[in-house]
Amino acid sequence: MAENYSIIQKDFFRESGKWLTTFQIWLKCFNPNLHYVYVLRKSQKHQETPFLGLFWRLVLRHFQIKYGFQIYPETKIGEGFYLGHWGMVAINPKVIIGKNCNIAQGVSIAQSNRGKQKGTPKLGDEVWVGPNAVIAGGITIGDNVIIAPNTYLSEDVPSNSLVIGNPCRIFNIANATEDYINNKV
Repeated sequence: MAENYSIIQKDFFRESGKWLTTFQIWLKCFNPNLHYVYVLRKSQKHQETPFLGLFWRLVLRHFQIKYGFQIYPETKIGEGFYLGHWGMVAINPKVIIGKNCNIAQGVSIAQSNRGKQKGTPKLGDEVWVGPNAVIAGGITIGDNVIIAPNTYLSEDVPSNSLVIGNPCRIFNIANATEDYINNKV
């Protein structure tokens, strides 16, 4: 059933647990994090269209400055994307984020330009990233992973894990995101 809905409807379903009409989505756009996700998805949708692409990119830039989100249309983000709170979030445009992922305030997902982890992170499905976490380098994070608040992560993480601390420690947990990722699409 979820395949009949747009990516914006799937993103907003994560917040409310209800399938919303276009008008209901616009009403929810009073919330800064949902508003930004709406504009980001419009910018991604029209990226290849000359006039609409430029228009939505300018609108996105305005809201990047206003809300403190630095997420670009080039960033590959799966459906069911959820920004938990508004506040500084910086994600490199080359990052890949899977389905049903949550990103909290203060998160940086960054590129590393040197060393053995040179590159950008790839996050699997159902990854929950806590406040002020930093994820850096050409690493792969599996599915069903929790990255605890204030964690610095620069190494691969297997699926079904909890990552905590700086330096980080990785613990295998079968249902790591069970009570963290709600309203999956």
